Amino acid sequence: MSEETFQSLGLSPDILRAIEAKGYLNPSPIQAGVIPIALTTTKDIVGQAQTGSGKTAAFGLPILQLIDPTHYAPQALILTPTRELAIQIANELQSFTTHKKADITLLYGGQDMRSEIAALRRGPQIIVGTP
Repeated sequence: MSEETFQSLGLSPDILRAIEAKGYLNPSPIQAGVIPIALTTTKDIVGQAQTGSGKTAAFGLPILQLIDPTHYAPQALILTPTRELAIQIANELQSFTTHKKADITLLYGGQDMRSEIAALRRGPQIIVGTP
């Protein structure tokens, strides 16, 4: 059986260029299993994998591909249990936006509420934060 490639998962050329720029060659098992499903369904997906296995890219790449960068309103909300994880996810998603525009806003407790409200008024497509 041949090894899975990012090209075979249904990702767009702009997302593939960002993946290539980061030096990734082949998807991890969680990425190969989740990305094609996430690109073609509106159903919920539950995935489980070890730390460092590429879970953020598994759900984040389909989100980046499916958002409309010309529509300035939230299209995806990613909730995490800790601010550290929220920051990590927002940074990782941002690293894939080199060839596809996406406004990603990070919201978590302890920050200036006025700047957070201003960020929301800009109309980000993706919000990453804590409850």
